[in-house]
Amino acid sequence: MNYTFDILGVSPILDFFNHQQRIGEKANPPGVEYLGTYQCTLDAFLESVETVPTQKGWNMDRAVDTVIQFWMNHPDRIRYWKNRLEDAGNASVLVSRIADMPSLKAQFNSLFKEK
Repeated sequence: MNYTFDILGVSPILDFFNHQQRIGEKANPPGVEYLGTYQCTLDAFLESVETVPTQKGWNMDRAVDTVIQFWMNHPDRIRYWKNRLEDAGNASVLVSRIADMPSLKAQFNSLFKEK
């Protein structure tokens, strides 16, 4: 299975927590995870990926490799988001998304169907 990883932005901790609660109430595709980290480091991203429940049936080695490849191939984006996180202060998290491709596509398609 192929995975995708991206940094989506910086969010106040409480807003991210509320978003996670709303997602948990919806019937979202099981292969999309939104993660929050307090630091913009490779170790922090890898730790956040390790929190993904194992019952999703993911190949965690490939998911981790996807995060590492993102880190190595996007230094400018990493630097940008690190600066934005520092600007936001201690009450914020860096939000990222890891997903298997079919589930992410299904989630995007469902957004077009919502009003």
